[in-house]
Amino acid sequence: MKKIGSFLLALLLLLPAAGLAADGSSNVYAGYTYDHYGNVKSTPAPFLLEKTITSENLRGIALDSVDDICTSRDGRIFLVDGKQSRVHVLDSDGNMLKTLKTIRDTDNKIVILEDGSQLMFNGCQGAFYHEKQNELYIADTAAQRVVVLDGEDYTFRRMITRPDNMTGVTEFKPAKVTVDNADRIYLVVQSSYEGIIELNEDGTFSRYFGVNEPQINIVDYLWKSIATDAQKEKMGKIYAPAFNNVALDGEGFVMAVTSDQSASKPVFRLNFQGKNVLREMGSFNVMGDLQTPGESDNTFVDIAVKPYGTYAVLDKAYGRVFLYNFDGELLSVFGSKGNLAAEFRIPSAIAWLGDKLVIGDSALKCAYVMEPSDFGKALLDANEAYYYGRWEEATAHFERVLRLCSNMETAYVGIGKNLLMQERFREAMDYFKLGNNREFFSKAYKGYRSEVLRDHFGIIAFIAVVLIGLVIGSEISYNRKQRRGSK
Repeated sequence: MKKIGSFLLALLLLLPAAGLAADGSSNVYAGYTYDHYGNVKSTPAPFLLEKTITSENLRGIALDSVDDICTSRDGRIFLVDGKQSRVHVLDSDGNMLKTLKTIRDTDNKIVILEDGSQLMFNGCQGAFYHEKQNELYIADTAAQRVVVLDGEDYTFRRMITRPDNMTGVTEFKPAKVTVDNADRIYLVVQSSYEGIIELNEDGTFSRYFGVNEPQINIVDYLWKSIATDAQKEKMGKIYAPAFNNVALDGEGFVMAVTSDQSASKPVFRLNFQGKNVLREMGSFNVMGDLQTPGESDNTFVDIAVKPYGTYAVLDKAYGRVFLYNFDGELLSVFGSKGNLAAEFRIPSAIAWLGDKLVIGDSALKCAYVMEPSDFGKALLDANEAYYYGRWEEATAHFERVLRLCSNMETAYVGIGKNLLMQERFREAMDYFKLGNNREFFSKAYKGYRSEVLRDHFGIIAFIAVVLIGLVIGSEISYNRKQRRGSK
């Protein structure tokens, strides 16, 4: 009996540490990253649960799913519930402001469509708040349209339906939407293999943008190269994988993710020509987890990007969030599937709210507001300062990261980059060595070598002249001896 009692007491003592506090405030979820050799290295929790948004926050209105999340600069949170065809607007504290379903005009009258029906959302799947024009874009998927509302009073502004000049076979069923500072509209359409749809400001069709290239099986490629036309007709066609979601970075580039395992890349940064220019300067490509035998690939369903390029990618397969900096270096990974607070069933959407992350789960019918820990805040501050060229500040933040987690190779590399920018090459070499970054170590070494040659040019030149003189003197002496011997 004493053994059983001791066991139960130990279990009770462990429960708080396992994260079972009712409000989630005491939950701590450790993170991890990978070193240069692919070994898993634990990190402190980069984000902690601040609050959970459920139907209770919506004054009794049912929240049946969270299909998308967007935020505004003033701290509003927009939750898209496709099952209920509603968009819920909350303040930064998770308090209900408004629920959007039936759309009204500036006179507070319900908008009536040409067929006489009321304008109501029908299976909406995506939302985007366009700060420049103070507009809220809603991808009303089942109704095959995008509804644009005023960003303050949420009254009707306009509606975008399938453009008359749109080419291709893609059905106009916009699922996700984003708008750049030139007011170009980018739409992810369900099951489209023609790419992201780009619309002009007036809603007319511009082009298909950023086609997602599929992986080509070498055996199939070789077989098709020698097959007859009749045989090719019987073979299955290879379609470009569809995108899942889009976002914009601070430089106006479109970032996109795909969960299709046949895609050549899971994360994209598309330039104006639609080419992938994602920076991948870490030890490994931007791919999520380094897979081990028996594990499936990560399934990326959403991406959220900070103005300074740091981005968070949401994995549906394992319920993880991957945090990368602008250079594509993995900062930390956190999250899991389970039944504890802030664990996931079917993670569906992610968005930044300042330095916080808002993450939705369509199965649990909730959204988690995650605030950065001291470690996570240090990571964000360091990469922001580095991106904007504030070298001394960045170094101080990276040193803060290392005090909290000494095995963070990206922090050593970050300090090394800052030292490199300041042309402190010898110190930079030491940090790049600690961070196992050979590419930047070589750059620092070249700078250090040039510096040594410049600082000691007089001595080097003198030694070179002496050596050349010795060689010439030796040759002259040798030739003289040869001539004497021939006489």
